[in-house]
Amino acid sequence: MASVLNMHSIANGGYVTLGVKSGGCAGFEYIWGLSTDDGIEHVKWSTPIEDVLVVDPMAEMFIIGSEIDYVNELGGSYLKIVNPMQTSSCGCGASFGV
Repeated sequence: MASVLNMHSIANGGYVTLGVKSGGCAGFEYIWGLSTDDGIEHVKWSTPIEDVLVVDPMAEMFIIGSEIDYVNELGGSYLKIVNPMQTSSCGCGASFGV
């Protein structure tokens, strides 16, 4: 039910937010969220998340050149980041190093 509500929020002008914070076993973690703040700076990414993703300006230096893909698999769907600046990651993929 929460996923349906989140998708409804995005369809009604909400935004997927992406930030980076220190932590995890590799040094940094991606932080995903939802926002409906109209003052957030828009960043265009490739389909299917074009015009719905906004990035924390402090996170931009860690994700420059990254590709973000919406993956839909049998077990569920998720957003995948391919980050060319990444030099290491933890075994579960939740954190990364630069």
